[in-house]
Amino acid sequence: MKKLEIIYGIHPLIEAIIAKKTIFKLFFKIGWKKKSNHYKKLINLSKRENIEIDTVKNSKFYHLLKNKNHQGVFAYIHPITTYYIKDLLPILYEKGKNPLFIILDRITDVRNFGSIIRTSAYAGVDAIIIPKKYTAMIGSDSVKTSSGALFKVPICKEKSIKTVIEYLIKSGLKIVSATEKSNIYLYDINFSGPTAIILGNESNGISPKYLKMTFEKANIPSSINNGKGIDSLNVSVACGVFLYEVLRQRKFITTNHF
Repeated sequence: MKKLEIIYGIHPLIEAIIAKKTIFKLFFKIGWKKKSNHYKKLINLSKRENIEIDTVKNSKFYHLLKNKNHQGVFAYIHPITTYYIKDLLPILYEKGKNPLFIILDRITDVRNFGSIIRTSAYAGVDAIIIPKKYTAMIGSDSVKTSSGALFKVPICKEKSIKTVIEYLIKSGLKIVSATEKSNIYLYDINFSGPTAIILGNESNGISPKYLKMTFEKANIPSSINNGKGIDSLNVSVACGVFLYEVLRQRKFITTNHF
C-alpha cells in the first residue's frame, strides 16, 4: 500500500471530497469554528460521504503542519494520481475536444505551481505536463496553494519533455513558447486549434533545447520604457495572460464583456 499523504485547509478538502478522493478521516483542531459556512459545508459533505470526523489537540497540528495555513483541519488521502500524455490525448480527441495543455519547464516554486494549476482549472486546460525531475512536488502544499484545483486538472508527469513535445507536434498540436526573447506578441498567435503552451522558470526561462523545437514563440507586451527595471512577469501571471488570450480567441470570452 502506498504511503498516505496529508492534505490540509478547508477548500482543498472540500474539493477533494467533491472529486471523490478517498479520505480516511478528517481531523479538526480542538475549538474549530463550527458556525463558519465553509466549515459547515465541509462537515455536511463529510457526513454525506460517510467520512469519519475526529478532533485532535493543537500539538498534533504543530507537529504535522508547523507554519502551514491549515485552518484547523487536515486529512489523510492516497497520493495524487498522475497520468501520461500519450494515454490522455487520444481520449480527448475521441471526445471531440480541442486540446489545450500547459507544459512547465522546471517550475520548482510550489506557490507558482499551485497558482498555475488553479488558473488552468478555471480556464479549462485539459492537462498540465511536468517533468519527473526539477519540478515542484505534487502533494499537500501544491493542493493547498491551488485551493484544491489540483483535483480538477490532470497532471502528466513525464520522463522527457522533449519526447512529449515531439509527440504533440506529430499529433497536430501547435507548441507555443512563452518567452520575452520573442519579438512577436501573443495576440498575433492563432490559438484556435489544439495548443500546448510552454512556460519556463523565472530564473532562466524555457530551456534552449525546447525553444529550438518550437515554431511559435510569443511575448507579453509591456508599457513602453516603463523605467521600472522589470523585464518579465511572474510565471503564474504570465500563464493567466496566455490562457485568457486563448479563451478570447476560442470565443469563451468576447470583447462585449469588457
